[in-house]
Amino acid sequence: MIVQVIQGQVGDPDELRAALDRWAQELAPGASGWLGSTAGVTDDGKFVAIARFESADAARRNNDRPEQDQWWAETSKLFSGEATFRDSTDVVVDVTGDPDSAGFVQIMQGRGTDPDRARELMGEDPEAWAAFRPEIIASLAAQHDGGAYTMALYFTSEEAAREGERKEPPPELKAQMEELNALSEGVPEFFDLKQPWLYSPR
Repeated sequence: MIVQVIQGQVGDPDELRAALDRWAQELAPGASGWLGSTAGVTDDGKFVAIARFESADAARRNNDRPEQDQWWAETSKLFSGEATFRDSTDVVVDVTGDPDSAGFVQIMQGRGTDPDRARELMGEDPEAWAAFRPEIIASLAAQHDGGAYTMALYFTSEEAAREGERKEPPPELKAQMEELNALSEGVPEFFDLKQPWLYSPR
């Protein structure tokens, strides 16, 4: 799998939502290998999207389509300044429910000192984590160059997510969280998508 992370500042979220809806209706049927997209705009106008493709070739074929070029030429005008793109083929997906039913998505970006160890920690005790935070129905973690990462957490609702954040974890999970935090460089940036736009192939 490859994911493309697209970000930028927007002035009118509704216009951008309409453009993505049009892509899903008109261009998605011809995007072979497209697995789905998660997108949204934060309260302060920051747009984040994660598009998933089954391979780098599939993503490249989509980007090379003339209709894709035309759509982006029009859509890019909705951004204040340039949008940024980052690809990653180092992707870990964990699904316990239906991500397309998420009522709230939180995207976190930061940098770590030991991506391999972080991946190990995130893969430990999945049953215990699922029992502790049942409102998390899926997660996606993508590694970028230099230890940077993008992680998306899919929640049943924002209310359930906030309630889960306040819970005290059991000792073994708390130890994992503390080690993960110790592997971080600086403070991660959070993007709360309170009305996530979730797209999947029909």
